[in-house]
Amino acid sequence: MDNPNINSPTPRRPAQPAPPRDDADKPIPLPPDDLAKPIPLESGPAPKTGISHAPLNLGGGPAAKPAPKVQLPRPAAKPAPKVQLPRPAAKAPAARLASTDRITGVKTFFTKLHPGAIQFLDEQINNWLKQNPGVVVKRTNITTGEIQAKKTEPNIIITIWY
Repeated sequence: MDNPNINSPTPRRPAQPAPPRDDADKPIPLPPDDLAKPIPLESGPAPKTGISHAPLNLGGGPAAKPAPKVQLPRPAAKPAPKVQLPRPAAKAPAARLASTDRITGVKTFFTKLHPGAIQFLDEQINNWLKQNPGVVVKRTNITTGEIQAKKTEPNIIITIWY
């Protein structure tokens, strides 16, 4: 890859850095007043190139004539017969699964995502329900997320509202 031109018998030498200038520490001089002025855009008549710079007329302007309106024959006015489509049967509203009693508390359980830990979580929830026989579960929610402990690991989080 050192020689980009493989047909050349002599290899290219790497570019040499420019020698340091003697006036490198001096300020850069300002340009003369003539160069600081803006250059006018129109400096005289445009050269003749044979290209027209006039806008194109695409037929949509006021000079274009409107197309004559063509009247199509109308069919006889017969009312179209109405098609009666079968309507779906009204479904009964789904039964509510949540209790109508007020939610008075919440308990959250979580564990790591491996079989032994999930089995232990089941035992914890069962023991908690046995120790609290007055608890009526109103709603539950299960989600996964990361719990931060010694390590941040994915966990299953079960929330029970009662």
